[in-house]
Amino acid sequence: MSHALILPVILPLVAGVALVPWRDIRPQRVIALVATLAQAGLAAGLLASAGAAPEVYRLGGWAPPHGIVLVGDRLALLMLGLTLAVALGSLVYAVAGDDNRGRAFHPLFQFQLMGLAMAFLTGDLFNLFVAFEVLLIASYGLLLHGGGGRRHRAGFQYVVLNLVGSLLFLVALGLLYRVAGTLNMADLGPALAGLSGSGRAVAEAAVLLLAAVFGLKAAAFPLSVWLAATYGAALVPVAALFAIMTKVGIYALLRLDATLLAGLDFGLAPVLHVAGLATVAAGVVGVLAAGRLADLVSYLLLISVGTLLLGLAVPGEAAIGGVLFYLVHTTLITAGLYLLVGVVARQRVPLDDSLRAGAPLAQPRLLGGLFLVAAMAVIGLPPLSGFLGKLLVLRAPLTVEAPFAGLWLALLVAGLAALVALSRAGSTLFWKQGMPAGPQRGAALATLAPAAALVLASAALALAAGPLNAWLAEAAAGLADAGGYRAAVLGGGAS
Repeated sequence: MSHALILPVILPLVAGVALVPWRDIRPQRVIALVATLAQAGLAAGLLASAGAAPEVYRLGGWAPPHGIVLVGDRLALLMLGLTLAVALGSLVYAVAGDDNRGRAFHPLFQFQLMGLAMAFLTGDLFNLFVAFEVLLIASYGLLLHGGGGRRHRAGFQYVVLNLVGSLLFLVALGLLYRVAGTLNMADLGPALAGLSGSGRAVAEAAVLLLAAVFGLKAAAFPLSVWLAATYGAALVPVAALFAIMTKVGIYALLRLDATLLAGLDFGLAPVLHVAGLATVAAGVVGVLAAGRLADLVSYLLLISVGTLLLGLAVPGEAAIGGVLFYLVHTTLITAGLYLLVGVVARQRVPLDDSLRAGAPLAQPRLLGGLFLVAAMAVIGLPPLSGFLGKLLVLRAPLTVEAPFAGLWLALLVAGLAALVALSRAGSTLFWKQGMPAGPQRGAALATLAPAAALVLASAALALAAGPLNAWLAEAAAGLADAGGYRAAVLGGGAS
């Protein structure tokens, strides 16, 4: 049994603990960068070696369903790799100065990576709850990093809503364990399939509670009221890292559908469809009303969550493959946009990211070009990855003869709203001049490079669209193969 699968959890834990005693920011930065680079290399190695069968790691050699198990299938490893790509860009940006606005940034950052890795790799619902708590506790501290009344107000709302979500999660787990006797994801499907009468009703109620909790994590409407205030208030590198947080909820919904719902023969498609439409609508209103660039990006993120939910409502592997392509695209481009917000805001003092005419920027052509690429990708214009991701989501209903009018209308209206909002923002930031020019300095390489890398990743995804889409289709097939997942986890041994 290879121990590589547990290292994405162990490395950030060790790094976080090692960072706690340091008071000088310089050794903290070195340790954090080395640890995150090591985690990124490990994630890349695991992705490169991912096969059709999931890799399984049994902690302490205890056999599931009683022991703790980590499962590294293509989907889990994809999410892990995506997390480290965003984390690396966010951390490089942060070491340019934002990390020095509080004492605990780097330990909290590593503990957040630990929680995210646990969430994606765990094969047990209770350990998923533990992972949620680890990453949420770390995110509370990161959100408040730098202080300020706006962050404290957003943090209070964020904490209260997530505490309610944690309570509902625990209630759902208790109900499931009461009727099924297990919380192992591979074991739950067959256990739930054998239920009838009141036991089945309890299991269905528990599944609905879990769906609500995961919808809260994904920021599905009406559980999305926290997102814009929270992400808009956070420091730029924190907001960029948080771009992966909503995807934890989407990932959990995918796992819920592939494991528990398969055993209950109970679908969430109508709920996801309505929630997706409402989430897109809320995002459209938000982008058109946003007065700050960070808020605009947050509402664009909300639109992407609605798009993902609409894709999940379509049955079939083709739909899941399209959802995964769009998920990769939107995570990278949103994180890049948040970092770009920070670069632009530093050159617009005292207006920062407020969408009002200010003094000319120090690097208008460079930043304007990056903003144009990011806007094209978000809107879904060819030839960038946003166009391909939306195309894959739009065509999925046609392959299974599912209703598509609502999906198509929502994405077209959202694209038009994003076009209007981003055009207005771009013209205000880069063309209009409402203040005289003052002394300005160009962006430091440490802030500009990660923003540019994440934004330009959209072009890289488009160039690699063929092999990437094929790989994601295999990941979708593996997710749909509940029998293969169960055999790997509960079968004769771990690989």
